[in-house]
Amino acid sequence: MEEIIDKVLTDESSPSLSIKAYDYIIGLILNGGLTPGSVVNEAEVSRALEMSRGPVREAMRRLEGRRLIEREHQQRARVVQLGIKEARDLFELREGLEGMAVRLATQRMSQEDRHHLMQDFEAARDSGAKFDIHTVLARGCGNAQIERAMCEDLYDQLRIHRRWSGARERRSELASDEHWQILRAVELGDQHLAESLMRLHIRRATENLVSLL
Repeated sequence: MEEIIDKVLTDESSPSLSIKAYDYIIGLILNGGLTPGSVVNEAEVSRALEMSRGPVREAMRRLEGRRLIEREHQQRARVVQLGIKEARDLFELREGLEGMAVRLATQRMSQEDRHHLMQDFEAARDSGAKFDIHTVLARGCGNAQIERAMCEDLYDQLRIHRRWSGARERRSELASDEHWQILRAVELGDQHLAESLMRLHIRRATENLVSLL
């Protein structure tokens, strides 16, 4: 009977409910409620969100496809825990993508847009608002493949591991200063300096993440 009810509810409302479940689990990972290696309990998520388990299963499948959780032999799902090699592999890919993204964005964005980008960043920093320069630059680079990789295919994976790489004391403050330097180079139209600074920024984040593993 429970499976029949699950199927009815899933057929009627799965897209919106599965997205809600997906966002809820991602939120737990980002705020430390689920740490690397932690079990993601499907029943607990269902109870917390007051929904059937069908949409939660769909969310779990999507998380697994994005390599954010993994299944054990007993079918328990756990938050992916990167080893040192896996972390380096992911961040080397990130360095290549983001180095190219910032170089192309500097080339292709107008001077006015580059200036507004810096203004928006400084306003967000002063107010304490979030401002993700990495996705902004990916969207401004004019390359649909880079944008899709950074803002869709790898977005959640990178967002989570960026959070972990910034967990060490003062790293967040230093990263903000590095972001300012990158955007200042973009504003000045210096594509080579912008790329160099971005690559250095990500290498520092890589070493910081590796030191925490």
